[in-house]
Amino acid sequence: MSTTSTSGLTGATDPADGASGLPHTATGRRGLLHGLPWLVCRRHRTFLRLALLVTVVGCATFAYQRIGVMDFLHTRGTTPAPDGRLANDFQNAYGSVFLSGSQLLDYLPVLIGIFVGAPLIAGEQEHGTIKLVTTQSVSRGRWITATLALPLAVAVLCTTLLSAVFTWLWTPAHKLAMGSDWLAGGPFDSTGPVPVARTLFLTACGIAIGMLIKRVVPAIAATAVFTVVTGVLWAEQVRPRLGALRSVTYPYASDDGPRLPVDAVRVDDWVSTADGTLYGFGTCVNGDAEACRAKLGIVNRVTQYFDYGQMAGMQWRGAGILLALTVAVLAFVVWRAHRRPL
Repeated sequence: MSTTSTSGLTGATDPADGASGLPHTATGRRGLLHGLPWLVCRRHRTFLRLALLVTVVGCATFAYQRIGVMDFLHTRGTTPAPDGRLANDFQNAYGSVFLSGSQLLDYLPVLIGIFVGAPLIAGEQEHGTIKLVTTQSVSRGRWITATLALPLAVAVLCTTLLSAVFTWLWTPAHKLAMGSDWLAGGPFDSTGPVPVARTLFLTACGIAIGMLIKRVVPAIAATAVFTVVTGVLWAEQVRPRLGALRSVTYPYASDDGPRLPVDAVRVDDWVSTADGTLYGFGTCVNGDAEACRAKLGIVNRVTQYFDYGQMAGMQWRGAGILLALTVAVLAFVVWRAHRRPL
């Protein structure tokens, strides 16, 4: 006699195993994995293989390109010259490598959140397999733990490895690679802990959205919209506020301009009085500008910027915010899985 189930937890019993009642597949083919963990691995085997392939190829490419980058830097130097020739030569030789690596780590969290997170529970709900699993010997707590643990663990492992190797490639060449704006130009979101935190956050949000919508295609569409909205908020409202702006003040009539570090990110410009009162950069530029400045007491220009030394601290603060939100979202998912009908 045999029993069948779409949950994969029971199967045809081999005659030799009739005494134990264990499925033949559990004893003969599953090895160390059996039951629910085996089922989760099998359901996500395409994602596992693709994630492993992307990680191995990406890390190998970054490691190989670092050999040439370090040779270039040892030969030509790391600080761009005023004429821009060194930066141009570096961009011609390695610009595409850094651009493609940054795009990979920028889009990977989005793709995982949309195509792995959104269907993770929504697919089970849409096809009704979740009810079949939870009405057998598997508790909801055990099911939600197994369902969440593997995809999240694989996503974290892969993005951590890719981010670590790409950071290793980018750091020694940061003055030449991808321009000088590390805040908005890509390096901030593609190096350090930020890609890992973004992956966890977007995947958790995709899972929660899918659980609420209960249909795969609408969940994917809603998650895609969510990633766009949160991406804009992250870039416009959160990222610029992760560090304290530094300022440099120089005379209004100076022709030299601010002398900022080569790897600084220029954020804003102001005009100011002697006591430090700031006015918009376009103040007193029309009409009798000199009389206007004399009336307001404007004598200086002020430039605000982020120094490269602030980047790591800002990244960890941003990652901390994303991880805190991830914990809250996953707590909601677990609570709903336990307390509400699925």
